[in-house]
Amino acid sequence: MPVSFPPLATAVTGSGPALLLAHGATGSIAGNYAPVIPALATAHTVVAPDYPGSGATPPAGPLDLDTLTDAVVDAAVSRGHARFALLGFSLGTTVAVRAAVRHPERVRALVLTAGFARADAHLLGLLPGWRAAEPARVHPHIDLVPHLDTTADLPRIAVPTLVIAAARDSMVPPANSRLLADRIPGARYAETDTDHVAMAEDPRGWLAPVLTFLRQERI
Repeated sequence: MPVSFPPLATAVTGSGPALLLAHGATGSIAGNYAPVIPALATAHTVVAPDYPGSGATPPAGPLDLDTLTDAVVDAAVSRGHARFALLGFSLGTTVAVRAAVRHPERVRALVLTAGFARADAHLLGLLPGWRAAEPARVHPHIDLVPHLDTTADLPRIAVPTLVIAAARDSMVPPANSRLLADRIPGARYAETDTDHVAMAEDPRGWLAPVLTFLRQERI
């Protein structure tokens, strides 16, 4: 059965409108977002929680999407940020989408990078080898992936959304991002010429559409 867990270890950087980050499975804020946080924090307060088993957050498991989503949202709210844009990467895109539906009074906008609504056959086929290569503390992240399905949430999203695909993604093929963009009303779509972790591989290429989007939406 899924379990609740203590508050997530969270770093807060910068000042201005809040940006809440949701990282990928087996990753961490540092591993996924470190190269872009300084640029994001020049005009925003970046709230960066690590999931159970990542960074300084103790392991917990098994996980479920709603509990994880609520914990990520609480990382911002408990620090005085009642509303925020939510930037999700990979597994974090399902957290972001669920947050926009589950906490619509909190989420101002979404940026979804290298994401998916439901794991496709390619991603599912990678899970056994991926799990074997990772420490036990993050196995609950991987074990959550086959149970994720935010397909029904997508048409309910009512905030500005930018979807960014990694064009050479070897883990989550870009067709998954195109599906997100097609199903979310009014979503914008961009691509980076990278493999999966676009923010680390090409920080400038990822930041360009993100900062433009945030500026256009006055966030």
